[in-house]
Amino acid sequence: MSAPTSAAPLAGVRVVELGSMYAAPTTGRMLRDFGAEVIKVEDPRQGDFARQWQPAHEGMAIGFARLNSGKRSIGIDLREEAGRDIVRDLVREADVLIENFRPGRLEEWGMSYAELSADHPGLVMTRVSGFGQTGPYRQRPGFGTVAETASGFAFLNGWPETPPTAPPFGFADSIAGISAAFGTAMALFRREMSGGIGSEVDVALYEPLMFILGDAVLNYTASGTIMERHGNASGAASPRGIYQAADDGWLSIAASNQAIAMRLFEAMGRPELQTDERYATNTARMANNTSLQTIVSEWVRSRDRDEVLKILDDHEVVAAAVNDSRDISEDPHFLERTLQHLSDTVLGPALVPGPVLHVAGYEGPQYDGVPAVGEHTADILRSLGYDDDRLHDLTERHVISA
Repeated sequence: MSAPTSAAPLAGVRVVELGSMYAAPTTGRMLRDFGAEVIKVEDPRQGDFARQWQPAHEGMAIGFARLNSGKRSIGIDLREEAGRDIVRDLVREADVLIENFRPGRLEEWGMSYAELSADHPGLVMTRVSGFGQTGPYRQRPGFGTVAETASGFAFLNGWPETPPTAPPFGFADSIAGISAAFGTAMALFRREMSGGIGSEVDVALYEPLMFILGDAVLNYTASGTIMERHGNASGAASPRGIYQAADDGWLSIAASNQAIAMRLFEAMGRPELQTDERYATNTARMANNTSLQTIVSEWVRSRDRDEVLKILDDHEVVAAAVNDSRDISEDPHFLERTLQHLSDTVLGPALVPGPVLHVAGYEGPQYDGVPAVGEHTADILRSLGYDDDRLHDLTERHVISA
């Protein structure tokens, strides 16, 4: 790791990303967002399959652009031993290797952590897979949809009368990718504290998602109760949900503690509910949730959304509009704090959500350009000492794209 030259927390960290699709590239983006240099290794013929995702605009996949802006792309055929040799050269000069192959694949290629760290004891190797590097299911392939069902999420998502429901976006992949970045940062910190010794980080797609499901497993193993789908309710506190206003706009209300519930009743002009034995405590409100939800829904439905939100804001009740992408991209708070410009691409003037958190003294990254497959191959390999003759030979043999 080279000496930091900016306020970016991960400045000087070099990452090699052997990641495709969603979760592992999310990890790479998280690290890049905070200053790391990320070298993305892609198949020299077609690149990351995420380049073929929909939706796309002007031939560029939206999802690929979001996860890979600012990375450097090197085209290497890992099916060739010469390609794997190049990756070994890259790894010797890196701090972090991210990979999302099925467990055992890198070992088959002679690129296990033991083998790679023999040349580079400080290497942090972050491994993202469907079911992890250990356990009976380790060899099973896994994408986010499988993680969302296996973890228990889909079973709890939706309404009692509807089937289990998976989200329409990479939910499990995103959470796993962020978790893997967290694990990588911990491993880098431990390396600093341990005199330069690296380690492996093992992330299964389903595990971070299983954690955020809350009390479902503990509830069952303690009480024998299988938690069921509750729609927009939480099953933990009342009233909570999504409600439609008189102008057909939607908003959420989360009266998830006693004080907020009491303020909500005051905002509604129904202070008598505060002492009504059916609604005076959360236990009572949960027992009478259906009738209370009817009361709240009717009150919201009697006013336009903006008026409801103003009343709730004045009474410090936790609430927000249900935003679509247009709402988000025009909201002054999100424009100031969260959304960043994605420039120098065929997408034209576009906005992308920026880093997932803010660090004092660091303004954040720029999102400028999305690499073409192998766009930086020659520059990266020259920096490792490869001369033009060697680059030409590797290109002629289709080991690299340069």
